[in-house]
Amino acid sequence: MIFNKIILMTAATFFLGCGGERSTYETVSYKEKFINDTNCNQIIDNEFIVMCYDYKRKAVKAVSYTLMGDLMNELNIKDRPSFYVEKKLKPKDRVTTRDYINSGYDKGHMAPDAAFDWSQESLDAVYTLANIIPQAPQVNRRSWAKLEAYVRDKAEALGELNVVNVVKYGQRSSRMGQSRMAISKGYYKILSNEAEEYEECFYYSNKRGVSSQNDNDEVANHKVACSGVSN
Repeated sequence: MIFNKIILMTAATFFLGCGGERSTYETVSYKEKFINDTNCNQIIDNEFIVMCYDYKRKAVKAVSYTLMGDLMNELNIKDRPSFYVEKKLKPKDRVTTRDYINSGYDKGHMAPDAAFDWSQESLDAVYTLANIIPQAPQVNRRSWAKLEAYVRDKAEALGELNVVNVVKYGQRSSRMGQSRMAISKGYYKILSNEAEEYEECFYYSNKRGVSSQNDNDEVANHKVACSGVSN
């Protein structure tokens, strides 16, 4: 599994033997920062995506994956699979589709299906409910969908793109369903490519009630400093 990394330029420089100087770099992994044994009760790796799961919230805290640009329009499978419970979790820690009935929230992908519809195996991998969180409908269907399209285009442009989705929870999150799954305050998407020295971060609030017909909500409106990303 390829690690999601970004490049931070340090202030220090050093002189080479010939008297010249160059900048030095330090690599930091967002994947390692948010998906680790300290932050996660269980790390679930299904070969396509890696999920950081929280037993108390019964929800994912972070999801990491790498997109290859040449696969973004490789097959585009039209038929979508059904959501399924994550069998790597114990029954007491799982959620089911019944938790979403009459909840007012969509089943929102962290690793999106449109980025993984290049094979049936990869598409099936993102329909585990461990990759799904309650998303405000207008965000899931409009604003977040715009960002996901932007990410696919960026993957094509760069050839390879590392992505980490980080879910932001409050100290006392609202709950829903029989499983009492936590509802997040919002979510970040971190994009990076080490070879191109590229990174961008975005944040979306999970607040309900905003008109789903709002076409003026552009991706650029949600750009944030990557240093401020946190659970």
